[in-house]
Amino acid sequence: MSERPSVLVLSFSNIASDARVLKQVRLLAQDYDVTTCGHGPAPEGVTAHVEVPADRMAWVKDRRLLLLRRYAAVYRRNSAVSWAREHLPVGAFDVVLANDVEAVPLAVELCPRGGVHADLHEYAPGQNSELRRWRWFVAPYLRWLVRTRVRGADSFTTVAPTLARRYARDLGAPVNVVVNATPYADLAPHPTARPVRLVHSGVAQRNRSLELMIDAVEASSSDVLLDLYLVPNDPVYTRELEERVAGSARVRVLPPVAYDDLVATLNRYDVGVFVLPPVNPNYAAALPNKLFDYVQARLGVVIGPSPEMEEVVRGHALGTVTESFTAEALRTILDGLDVERVDEWRRASDRAARELSAEVRSRPWLDAVEALVARRPG
Repeated sequence: MSERPSVLVLSFSNIASDARVLKQVRLLAQDYDVTTCGHGPAPEGVTAHVEVPADRMAWVKDRRLLLLRRYAAVYRRNSAVSWAREHLPVGAFDVVLANDVEAVPLAVELCPRGGVHADLHEYAPGQNSELRRWRWFVAPYLRWLVRTRVRGADSFTTVAPTLARRYARDLGAPVNVVVNATPYADLAPHPTARPVRLVHSGVAQRNRSLELMIDAVEASSSDVLLDLYLVPNDPVYTRELEERVAGSARVRVLPPVAYDDLVATLNRYDVGVFVLPPVNPNYAAALPNKLFDYVQARLGVVIGPSPEMEEVVRGHALGTVTESFTAEALRTILDGLDVERVDEWRRASDRAARELSAEVRSRPWLDAVEALVARRPG
Protein backbone atom coordinates (compact mmCIF):
# COMPACT_ATOMS: atom_id res chain seq x y z
CA MET A 1 0.00 0.00 0.00
CA SER A 2 1.25 3.46 -0.87
CA GLU A 3 2.28 5.75 1.97
CA ARG A 4 1.42 8.84 -0.04
CA PRO A 5 -1.71 10.77 0.95
CA SER A 6 -4.77 10.11 -1.20
CA VAL A 7 -6.69 12.79 -3.09
CA LEU A 8 -9.96 12.41 -4.97
CA VAL A 9 -10.41 14.92 -7.79
CA LEU A 10 -14.17 15.08 -8.37
CA SER A 11 -15.55 16.82 -11.45
CA PHE A 12 -18.73 16.23 -13.43
CA SER A 13 -16.87 16.93 -16.67
CA ASN A 14 -14.75 14.94 -19.11
CA ILE A 15 -11.60 15.24 -17.04
CA ALA A 16 -9.21 14.09 -19.77
CA SER A 17 -10.22 17.10 -21.88
CA ASP A 18 -11.04 19.60 -19.10
CA ALA A 19 -8.01 21.89 -19.09
CA ARG A 20 -8.44 23.22 -15.55
CA VAL A 21 -9.14 19.86 -13.91
CA LEU A 22 -6.38 18.19 -15.90
CA LYS A 23 -3.92 20.72 -14.47
CA GLN A 24 -5.06 19.78 -10.97
CA VAL A 25 -4.53 16.09 -11.69
CA ARG A 26 -1.06 16.55 -13.16
CA LEU A 27 0.01 18.87 -10.35
CA LEU A 28 -1.24 16.68 -7.51
CA ALA A 29 -0.10 13.36 -9.00
CA GLN A 30 3.50 14.38 -8.36
CA ASP A 31 3.05 14.04 -4.57
CA TYR A 32 -0.27 12.26 -3.98
CA ASP A 33 -2.15 9.12 -4.99
CA VAL A 34 -4.84 10.71 -7.14
CA THR A 35 -8.19 9.11 -7.90
CA THR A 36 -10.43 10.88 -10.37
CA CYS A 37 -14.20 10.73 -10.70
CA GLY A 38 -15.90 12.22 -13.73
CA HIS A 39 -17.01 11.57 -17.28
CA GLY A 40 -14.86 9.97 -19.95
CA PRO A 41 -11.68 7.91 -19.71
CA ALA A 42 -9.05 8.13 -17.01
CA PRO A 43 -6.51 10.91 -17.44
CA GLU A 44 -2.87 9.89 -17.47
CA GLY A 45 -1.03 9.52 -14.19
CA VAL A 46 -3.90 8.68 -11.83
CA THR A 47 -4.02 5.81 -9.36
CA ALA A 48 -7.66 5.02 -10.14
CA HIS A 49 -10.60 6.45 -12.05
CA VAL A 50 -14.34 6.20 -11.45
CA GLU A 51 -16.11 6.95 -14.72
CA VAL A 52 -19.54 8.53 -14.42
CA PRO A 53 -21.77 7.27 -17.27
CA ALA A 54 -22.24 9.75 -20.10
CA ASP A 55 -26.02 9.79 -19.62
CA ARG A 56 -25.68 10.93 -15.99
CA MET A 57 -25.20 14.69 -16.45
CA ALA A 58 -25.03 17.04 -13.47
CA TRP A 59 -26.52 19.96 -15.40
CA VAL A 60 -29.80 18.06 -15.95
CA LYS A 61 -32.17 18.93 -13.13
CA ASP A 62 -35.71 17.90 -12.21
CA ARG A 63 -37.84 20.76 -13.55
CA ARG A 64 -40.84 19.96 -11.38
CA LEU A 65 -38.75 20.05 -8.22
CA LEU A 66 -37.11 23.30 -9.35
CA LEU A 67 -40.54 24.87 -9.85
CA LEU A 68 -41.61 23.66 -6.40
CA ARG A 69 -38.33 25.01 -4.97
CA ARG A 70 -37.62 21.65 -3.33
CA TYR A 71 -33.93 22.28 -3.69
CA ALA A 72 -32.64 19.56 -1.37
CA ALA A 73 -34.54 17.01 -3.46
CA VAL A 74 -33.22 18.55 -6.68
CA TYR A 75 -29.68 17.89 -5.51
CA ARG A 76 -30.38 14.49 -3.96
CA ARG A 77 -31.97 13.22 -7.19
CA ASN A 78 -29.38 14.67 -9.56
CA SER A 79 -28.46 11.65 -11.69
CA ALA A 80 -24.70 12.31 -11.78
CA VAL A 81 -24.53 13.03 -8.07
CA SER A 82 -26.62 10.01 -7.08
CA TRP A 83 -24.55 7.68 -9.29
CA ALA A 84 -21.27 8.97 -7.88
CA ARG A 85 -22.64 8.73 -4.34
CA GLU A 86 -23.31 5.02 -4.90
CA HIS A 87 -19.86 4.30 -6.37
CA LEU A 88 -17.50 6.35 -4.18
CA PRO A 89 -16.51 5.05 -0.73
CA VAL A 90 -17.10 7.20 2.33
CA GLY A 91 -14.06 7.99 4.45
CA ALA A 92 -11.59 6.49 1.98
CA PHE A 93 -9.69 9.63 0.92
CA ASP A 94 -7.50 12.07 2.77
CA VAL A 95 -8.68 15.05 0.69
CA VAL A 96 -11.37 15.65 -1.91
CA LEU A 97 -10.84 18.43 -4.44
CA ALA A 98 -14.34 19.18 -5.71
CA ASN A 99 -14.80 21.10 -8.95
CA ASP A 100 -17.79 23.42 -9.25
CA VAL A 101 -20.78 23.75 -7.00
CA GLU A 102 -22.56 20.51 -7.93
CA ALA A 103 -19.60 18.43 -6.75
CA VAL A 104 -19.01 20.12 -3.40
CA PRO A 105 -21.93 18.79 -1.30
CA LEU A 106 -21.15 15.23 -2.40
CA ALA A 107 -17.49 15.76 -1.52
CA VAL A 108 -18.52 16.79 1.99
CA GLU A 109 -20.72 13.67 2.26
CA LEU A 110 -17.67 11.51 1.48
CA CYS A 111 -16.09 12.63 4.78
CA PRO A 112 -12.45 12.82 3.69
CA ARG A 113 -10.05 12.55 6.62
CA GLY A 114 -8.42 15.93 6.00
CA GLY A 115 -11.25 17.85 4.39
CA VAL A 116 -12.67 19.28 1.16
CA HIS A 117 -11.25 21.93 -1.11
CA ALA A 118 -13.76 23.52 -3.52
CA ASP A 119 -12.55 24.91 -6.83
CA LEU A 120 -15.35 27.02 -8.29
CA HIS A 121 -14.79 27.57 -12.00
CA GLU A 122 -17.45 30.23 -12.52
CA TYR A 123 -19.88 32.23 -10.43
CA ALA A 124 -22.57 29.59 -10.66
CA PRO A 125 -25.70 31.71 -9.97
CA GLY A 126 -24.72 34.10 -12.78
CA GLN A 127 -23.65 31.54 -15.33
CA ASN A 128 -26.48 32.02 -17.83
CA SER A 129 -28.19 35.01 -16.29
CA GLU A 130 -28.87 36.56 -19.69
CA LEU A 131 -31.63 33.90 -20.01
CA ARG A 132 -34.85 34.71 -18.19
CA ARG A 133 -35.73 31.07 -17.47
CA TRP A 134 -32.29 30.63 -15.88
CA ARG A 135 -32.75 33.69 -13.67
CA TRP A 136 -36.19 32.53 -12.56
CA PHE A 137 -35.68 28.81 -12.03
CA VAL A 138 -32.02 27.73 -11.95
CA ALA A 139 -30.24 30.70 -10.36
CA PRO A 140 -32.30 30.53 -7.11
CA TYR A 141 -31.38 26.85 -6.76
CA LEU A 142 -27.68 27.57 -7.29
CA ARG A 143 -27.79 30.45 -4.79
CA TRP A 144 -29.32 28.04 -2.28
CA LEU A 145 -26.67 25.44 -3.06
CA VAL A 146 -23.84 27.92 -2.52
CA ARG A 147 -25.36 29.41 0.62
CA THR A 148 -26.29 26.14 2.36
CA ARG A 149 -24.11 23.33 0.98
CA VAL A 150 -21.00 24.65 -0.76
CA ARG A 151 -19.98 26.54 2.36
CA GLY A 152 -19.43 23.13 3.97
CA ALA A 153 -16.06 22.90 2.21
CA ASP A 154 -12.93 23.78 4.16
CA SER A 155 -11.19 26.02 1.61
CA PHE A 156 -12.00 27.63 -1.72
CA THR A 157 -10.49 28.84 -4.98
CA THR A 158 -11.96 30.36 -8.11
CA VAL A 159 -10.74 31.69 -11.45
CA ALA A 160 -10.64 35.49 -11.14
CA PRO A 161 -10.46 38.21 -8.46
CA THR A 162 -13.95 39.58 -9.16
CA LEU A 163 -15.51 36.14 -8.73
CA ALA A 164 -13.43 35.53 -5.59
CA ARG A 165 -14.94 38.63 -4.01
CA ARG A 166 -18.48 37.52 -4.92
CA TYR A 167 -17.97 34.03 -3.54
CA ALA A 168 -16.30 35.34 -0.38
CA ARG A 169 -19.41 37.46 0.24
CA ASP A 170 -21.73 34.48 -0.29
CA LEU A 171 -19.66 31.93 1.61
CA GLY A 172 -18.44 34.09 4.45
CA ALA A 173 -14.94 32.70 3.93
CA PRO A 174 -11.78 33.73 2.07
CA VAL A 175 -11.56 32.58 -1.55
CA ASN A 176 -8.18 32.39 -3.27
CA VAL A 177 -7.58 32.78 -7.00
CA VAL A 178 -6.06 30.26 -9.39
CA VAL A 179 -6.27 31.76 -12.85
CA ASN A 180 -6.72 29.49 -15.84
CA ALA A 181 -3.01 29.59 -16.61
CA THR A 182 -1.47 27.27 -19.18
CA PRO A 183 1.57 25.07 -18.44
CA TYR A 184 4.85 26.70 -19.42
CA ALA A 185 5.84 26.00 -23.03
CA ASP A 186 9.46 26.31 -24.11
CA LEU A 187 8.72 28.21 -27.30
CA ALA A 188 9.95 31.38 -28.93
CA PRO A 189 8.14 34.09 -30.91
CA HIS A 190 8.81 33.90 -34.62
CA PRO A 191 8.82 36.99 -36.89
CA THR A 192 5.31 38.24 -37.60
CA ALA A 193 4.00 37.24 -40.99
CA ARG A 194 2.42 39.22 -43.81
CA PRO A 195 -0.54 38.93 -43.88
CA VAL A 196 -0.83 38.98 -40.08
CA ARG A 197 -2.29 35.66 -38.93
CA LEU A 198 -5.00 36.01 -36.27
CA VAL A 199 -6.33 33.06 -34.30
CA HIS A 200 -9.13 32.28 -31.86
CA SER A 201 -9.65 28.99 -30.02
CA GLY A 202 -12.54 27.98 -27.80
CA VAL A 203 -16.11 26.76 -27.67
CA ALA A 204 -18.79 27.76 -30.14
CA GLN A 205 -21.55 29.23 -27.97
CA ARG A 206 -24.07 31.68 -29.34
CA ASN A 207 -23.82 34.05 -26.39
CA ARG A 208 -20.12 34.62 -27.20
CA SER A 209 -21.04 36.40 -30.45
CA LEU A 210 -18.04 35.00 -32.33
CA GLU A 211 -19.41 36.43 -35.56
CA LEU A 212 -18.25 39.89 -34.52
CA MET A 213 -14.62 38.78 -34.91
CA ILE A 214 -15.43 37.37 -38.34
CA ASP A 215 -17.17 40.56 -39.43
CA ALA A 216 -14.30 42.74 -38.18
CA VAL A 217 -11.72 40.79 -40.16
CA GLU A 218 -13.84 40.80 -43.31
CA ALA A 219 -14.30 44.58 -43.05
CA SER A 220 -10.71 45.47 -42.15
CA SER A 221 -8.48 47.39 -44.52
CA SER A 222 -5.43 45.60 -43.09
CA ASP A 223 -3.89 42.49 -44.57
CA VAL A 224 -5.09 40.00 -41.93
CA LEU A 225 -6.34 36.41 -41.83
CA LEU A 226 -8.35 34.69 -39.08
CA ASP A 227 -8.62 31.01 -38.15
CA LEU A 228 -11.13 29.92 -35.51
CA TYR A 229 -10.59 26.52 -33.83
CA LEU A 230 -14.00 25.80 -32.36
CA VAL A 231 -15.36 23.11 -30.07
CA PRO A 232 -18.92 22.61 -31.41
CA ASN A 233 -20.80 22.86 -28.11
CA ASP A 234 -23.69 24.32 -30.10
CA PRO A 235 -23.70 22.41 -33.41
CA VAL A 236 -26.35 24.67 -34.97
CA TYR A 237 -24.36 27.80 -34.16
CA THR A 238 -21.17 26.16 -35.40
CA ARG A 239 -22.81 25.41 -38.74
CA GLU A 240 -24.03 29.00 -38.97
CA LEU A 241 -20.47 30.24 -38.50
CA GLU A 242 -19.17 27.78 -41.09
CA GLU A 243 -21.77 29.01 -43.56
CA ARG A 244 -20.91 32.62 -42.74
CA VAL A 245 -17.28 32.11 -43.81
CA ALA A 246 -17.97 29.81 -46.75
CA GLY A 247 -16.06 31.21 -49.69
CA SER A 248 -14.18 33.74 -47.57
CA ALA A 249 -10.57 34.39 -48.52
CA ARG A 250 -9.81 35.66 -45.01
CA VAL A 251 -11.58 33.57 -42.38
CA ARG A 252 -11.73 29.82 -41.71
CA VAL A 253 -13.64 27.79 -39.11
CA LEU A 254 -11.57 24.74 -38.17
CA PRO A 255 -12.08 21.71 -35.89
CA PRO A 256 -10.75 21.91 -32.33
CA VAL A 257 -7.19 20.89 -31.50
CA ALA A 258 -6.34 18.43 -28.71
CA TYR A 259 -5.37 20.24 -25.51
CA ASP A 260 -1.81 18.90 -25.53
CA ASP A 261 -1.32 20.13 -29.11
CA LEU A 262 -3.03 23.50 -28.76
CA VAL A 263 -0.16 25.79 -27.77
CA ALA A 264 2.15 24.42 -30.47
CA THR A 265 -0.63 24.95 -33.02
CA LEU A 266 -1.24 28.52 -31.85
CA ASN A 267 2.48 29.26 -32.06
CA ARG A 268 2.17 29.20 -35.86
CA TYR A 269 0.07 32.39 -35.66
CA ASP A 270 0.83 36.00 -34.74
CA VAL A 271 -2.07 37.41 -32.68
CA GLY A 272 -4.70 35.75 -30.48
CA VAL A 273 -8.11 37.45 -30.51
CA PHE A 274 -11.05 37.35 -28.09
CA VAL A 275 -13.79 39.97 -27.81
CA LEU A 276 -16.42 38.71 -25.36
CA PRO A 277 -19.56 40.83 -24.83
CA PRO A 278 -20.39 40.88 -21.08
CA VAL A 279 -23.86 39.34 -21.34
CA ASN A 280 -23.64 37.79 -17.85
CA PRO A 281 -21.51 38.30 -14.71
CA ASN A 282 -19.09 35.51 -15.60
CA TYR A 283 -18.41 36.97 -19.03
CA ALA A 284 -17.96 40.41 -17.49
CA ALA A 285 -15.27 38.96 -15.18
CA ALA A 286 -13.79 36.53 -17.72
CA LEU A 287 -10.15 35.52 -17.41
CA PRO A 288 -10.18 32.49 -19.73
CA ASN A 289 -7.76 29.71 -20.64
CA LYS A 290 -7.26 31.11 -24.10
CA LEU A 291 -5.60 34.30 -22.87
CA PHE A 292 -2.92 32.23 -21.16
CA ASP A 293 -2.74 29.84 -24.13
CA TYR A 294 -1.92 32.85 -26.31
CA VAL A 295 0.86 33.91 -23.94
CA GLN A 296 2.48 30.46 -23.91
CA ALA A 297 2.20 30.40 -27.72
CA ARG A 298 4.11 33.72 -27.69
CA LEU A 299 1.36 35.60 -29.51
CA GLY A 300 0.29 39.19 -29.35
CA VAL A 301 -3.18 39.63 -27.86
CA VAL A 302 -6.21 41.68 -28.93
CA ILE A 303 -9.18 41.64 -26.55
CA GLY A 304 -12.34 43.55 -25.75
CA PRO A 305 -12.48 45.80 -22.65
CA SER A 306 -13.09 42.94 -20.18
CA PRO A 307 -11.57 44.27 -16.93
CA GLU A 308 -9.83 41.11 -15.71
CA MET A 309 -8.29 40.36 -19.11
CA GLU A 310 -7.41 44.00 -19.66
CA GLU A 311 -5.42 44.12 -16.43
CA VAL A 312 -3.26 41.20 -17.59
CA VAL A 313 -2.84 42.44 -21.16
CA ARG A 314 -1.98 46.02 -20.21
CA GLY A 315 0.06 45.00 -17.17
CA HIS A 316 2.39 42.89 -19.28
CA ALA A 317 2.14 44.93 -22.53
CA LEU A 318 0.90 41.81 -24.34
CA GLY A 319 -1.29 43.61 -26.87
CA THR A 320 -4.16 46.04 -27.07
CA VAL A 321 -7.79 46.48 -26.02
CA THR A 322 -10.75 47.56 -28.13
CA GLU A 323 -12.90 50.51 -27.05
CA SER A 324 -16.08 48.42 -27.01
CA PHE A 325 -17.43 44.93 -27.63
CA THR A 326 -18.33 45.50 -31.28
CA ALA A 327 -17.10 44.43 -34.70
CA GLU A 328 -16.49 48.08 -35.56
CA ALA A 329 -14.24 48.59 -32.52
CA LEU A 330 -12.24 45.47 -33.38
CA ARG A 331 -12.00 46.53 -37.03
CA THR A 332 -10.51 49.84 -35.91
CA ILE A 333 -7.77 48.00 -34.01
CA LEU A 334 -7.09 45.66 -36.92
CA ASP A 335 -6.85 48.57 -39.35
CA GLY A 336 -4.00 49.96 -37.27
CA LEU A 337 -1.99 46.74 -36.95
CA ASP A 338 1.57 46.73 -38.17
CA VAL A 339 4.22 44.03 -38.07
CA GLU A 340 6.61 45.92 -35.80
CA ARG A 341 3.91 46.49 -33.18
CA VAL A 342 2.90 42.82 -33.22
CA ASP A 343 6.55 41.79 -32.86
CA GLU A 344 6.75 43.93 -29.70
CA TRP A 345 3.67 42.24 -28.25
CA ARG A 346 5.09 38.81 -28.97
CA ARG A 347 8.36 39.61 -27.27
CA ALA A 348 6.34 40.79 -24.25
CA SER A 349 4.48 37.45 -24.20
CA ASP A 350 7.83 35.68 -24.21
CA ARG A 351 9.01 37.73 -21.22
CA ALA A 352 5.77 37.07 -19.29
CA ALA A 353 5.40 33.37 -20.13
CA ARG A 354 7.07 32.01 -17.01
CA GLU A 355 5.27 34.36 -14.60
CA LEU A 356 1.88 33.63 -16.21
CA SER A 357 2.37 29.85 -16.36
CA ALA A 358 0.34 27.21 -14.54
CA GLU A 359 3.45 26.12 -12.65
CA VAL A 360 3.58 29.53 -10.97
CA ARG A 361 -0.12 30.40 -10.76
CA SER A 362 -1.45 27.04 -9.48
CA ARG A 363 0.32 27.18 -6.12
CA PRO A 364 -2.90 27.89 -4.12
CA TRP A 365 -4.19 24.41 -5.02
CA LEU A 366 -1.07 22.79 -3.60
CA ASP A 367 -1.20 24.98 -0.51
CA ALA A 368 -4.86 24.08 0.11
CA VAL A 369 -4.33 20.33 -0.28
CA GLU A 370 -1.19 20.39 1.87
CA ALA A 371 -3.09 22.21 4.62
CA LEU A 372 -5.93 19.68 4.54
CA VAL A 373 -3.59 16.68 4.53
CA ALA A 374 -1.93 18.12 7.63
CA ARG A 375 -5.32 18.06 9.42
CA ARG A 376 -5.72 14.29 9.19
CA PRO A 377 -6.23 12.65 12.58
CA GLY A 378 -3.24 10.85 14.03
